[in-house]
Amino acid sequence: MIKTLMRMAAPLAMLAATSASAAVITYTDFSSVAGLTLNGNAAQSGNVLRVTSAVDGQSGSVFSTNTVSLASNASFSTHFQFRFTSPDTGFCDTGTVCGADGLVFVVQTVGNNVGGSGGGIGYAGLPNSVGVEFDTWNNGGGDNNSSNHIGIDLNGNMNSAVLAEVTEADMNSGDIWNVWIDYNSATTLLEARLTRAATRPAGATLSLTQNLAAILGTTNAFVGFTSGTGASHANHDVLSWTFEDRFAPIGGGNNTVPEPGSLLLVGAGLALAGAFRKRKA
Repeated sequence: MIKTLMRMAAPLAMLAATSASAAVITYTDFSSVAGLTLNGNAAQSGNVLRVTSAVDGQSGSVFSTNTVSLASNASFSTHFQFRFTSPDTGFCDTGTVCGADGLVFVVQTVGNNVGGSGGGIGYAGLPNSVGVEFDTWNNGGGDNNSSNHIGIDLNGNMNSAVLAEVTEADMNSGDIWNVWIDYNSATTLLEARLTRAATRPAGATLSLTQNLAAILGTTNAFVGFTSGTGASHANHDVLSWTFEDRFAPIGGGNNTVPEPGSLLLVGAGLALAGAFRKRKA
């Protein structure tokens, strides 16, 4: 039995170690939020990060407790999954599903804080920052009159530097969305990819050429997520997250995101290794 456990555990534990050495931050789920600071209305809800819940007038953020060193002139790569559920249908600008206001992935150098609620999506007013917003409310011209879009924001300004309509589906549909964001300091190109599929798209959904090191002012940054609700709402949940402190696109070559079962196997390998050590002791 012990030999069987060893044969099963060794390759799985090696896989876990390989994954751990390749990323600064890895959460296959959020049953533990160790290493993160939750601000404002953000909360741990089961195995997910609920950055804001389906209640009006909230603002929340979740950032790494300590800064991450982006020593390669602010280069980074990240992948995460999010889902918006229980959207408010009682107060709509367009259509019948119109929860608000969305989620922002943020790199910022100020501290563990949270910005404005509502259309500020928890990001408004955060200086020395870049945010990639997933916005589900039409706030007029600043949103290009769109209630379902992705945008890149700079220095806490909600008037996106670039913006693209999300046409694949309504982000408030309750589906799981995959996001890949990469910044290459050698080309100063920031790219974001968004899809419900598990395969990294070949082309970017949105891109911007910008010197992020100059915007941040330092390469020691807090990384995480913000969200906000206003006169409408939804649950804004992050389900998993991997972040690397270098330009190293995750799932490159159109590789697929690991299925939940594969992620569970990594944990199983570590558990088996632990069980073997206890038996041996």
